[in-house]
Amino acid sequence: QVQLVESGGGSVQAGGSLRLSCAASRGLSNYACMAWFRQTPGKEREGVAIIGTADITNYADSVKGRFPISKDYAKNTLYLQLNSLKTEDTAMYYCGASEYIVVTATRADYKYWGQGTQVTVSS
Repeated sequence: QVQLVESGGGSVQAGGSLRLSCAASRGLSNYACMAWFRQTPGKEREGVAIIGTADITNYADSVKGRFPISKDYAKNTLYLQLNSLKTEDTAMYYCGASEYIVVTATRADYKYWGQGTQVTVSS
């Protein structure tokens, strides 16, 4: 079973930054698509950023320009840089991976998931 482990979450003041990491048990080349999702209690897990074929990226409108996604093949690690954090960014952030190209960017498209890392932004 593929393992993904997130880290880097924490508590930060609005306007601050955090860097989330997702360490994979296999090389990142095994995954056609990798993504970051986030979820708050009572709400569906929503896609935040995705990096797919040819490292093409796509972002939710709410984080576009603030949360660049990147990957380090040498370290088998996916990153999400959280900049200019807002209170509404507070959520559990999850790393997801798919061995196949994702055409519908929903939770069900990603077979592998990490345990999540909590990000709390206060005013």
